[in-house]
Amino acid sequence: MPASNPANASPDSPDGEGAQLSGGPAFSPLYQQIKSLLLRSLQGGEWKPGEAIPSEMDLAARFRVSQGTVRKAIDELATDNLLVRRQGKGTFVATHAEENIQYRFLRLAPDEGPATGMARDVLDCRRLRAPADVARALNLKSGDSAVLIRRTLSRNGTPVVLDEIWLPAGPFKGLTAERLSDYAGPMYGLFETEFGVRMIRAEEKIRAVAADNVTAGLLKVAEGCPLLSVERLSHTYGDKPIELRRGLYNTASHFYRNDLN
Repeated sequence: MPASNPANASPDSPDGEGAQLSGGPAFSPLYQQIKSLLLRSLQGGEWKPGEAIPSEMDLAARFRVSQGTVRKAIDELATDNLLVRRQGKGTFVATHAEENIQYRFLRLAPDEGPATGMARDVLDCRRLRAPADVARALNLKSGDSAVLIRRTLSRNGTPVVLDEIWLPAGPFKGLTAERLSDYAGPMYGLFETEFGVRMIRAEEKIRAVAADNVTAGLLKVAEGCPLLSVERLSHTYGDKPIELRRGLYNTASHFYRNDLN
């Protein structure tokens, strides 16, 4: 598949470091322009999740820049968890099945023992007209359909999380409670492999709330029990909002973790 427009090397920059890519963002470092072109290829599906991308040497020839410029762009994409370097094998498109990535968006960890996957129980999965606040968050038009998923996550038989998940209906045709329940891996892995939707980044709002009667019954806690409310808006390529998730966390034996770098 042909590459995006290559760099036009500057005469005073033999390795292309001072070049401006044709069609690339203006006034940005060259490695950032290469990163943008690689992102464009990822978004366009040139390389699928789990597939190897071309070598640094091949990409350098393709874009007419130095290998160091390509390496710096790939380093940033690896830091963003979009690519994964494997020693002696090459660089691959990251998937949500990667051990160090699959729980990246689940920040709830047990007080004791390792943070692992939790058993899920899908309570509901249906299509309906998106409420106004959901439509605004997901950039949907008034009257557009959305998929609503409600589920609990449990550890050692104890419900810990109650999730309300909203998705735009268009990209998730055929999503059912049965498919969600039958899929063995993380839910984002299902979205990625069966619907071609990859979660790239997310932003969260966190506050303390009290369990109402319905929530208390589902999480098996007393009504009024303090819970952590986590509202997450996840984005796919192109910074497009693709999921609105409202989770209620029982932190009696868990804590919310975050790495501040």
